[in-house]
Amino acid sequence: MKSVAANTVAVVDYGMGNLHSVSQAVRHAADQVGVEVFVTSDPDVVRKATRVVLPGQGAMPDCMRELRDSGLQESVLEAAASKPLFGVCVGMQMMLSRSDEGPTDGLGLIPGEVVKFDLAGRLQPDGSRFKVPQMGWNQVRQAQPHAVWAGVPDLSYFYFVHSFYARPADPKHSVGEAEYGASFTAAIARDNIFATQFHPEKSADHGLQLYRNFLHWNP
Repeated sequence: MKSVAANTVAVVDYGMGNLHSVSQAVRHAADQVGVEVFVTSDPDVVRKATRVVLPGQGAMPDCMRELRDSGLQESVLEAAASKPLFGVCVGMQMMLSRSDEGPTDGLGLIPGEVVKFDLAGRLQPDGSRFKVPQMGWNQVRQAQPHAVWAGVPDLSYFYFVHSFYARPADPKHSVGEAEYGASFTAAIARDNIFATQFHPEKSADHGLQLYRNFLHWNP
């Protein structure tokens, strides 16, 4: 196992994340603050890191199965109990109690469910049909103040690719919202957890700012 420096971020590699893009963005954000970034499939590295990023891509049942079978699930749960944790895309959805995709159980870190967009026959303001998955740039309203939003203007654009979205049981856990047919949760947070449905690593300067803020965040 690699030795882990005092100020580190573990990007969890359980076989289902957009690891290259996420790790490159986190490394770019970390360059000026003296934080070392590890992409790791070693639970002990996750345990010893001071911060953890959980990416996710693909189907929720596959992500949950791979996280469990990789032996990393327990270390992620331990991180969620004690250190800053950032979930990305399906990594955000995994934070909730369950998903209609499968259906499958999530990690249960934030009460709520993940549901599919139901937009059949609906038209956008320009007359075109809503497409699922939603793919592209969308504005995010900062529904709750949070340290990870620092320096990011309200209603900034972020990049989304998703067919399912989070529906937290308690509205206070929904800290970012976007519109696609109706308002939906685009970012969730509780205690030391912050997670986004959108991809900060694909969202230019505002996405990098979120990662920078995460590296300084001390919940």
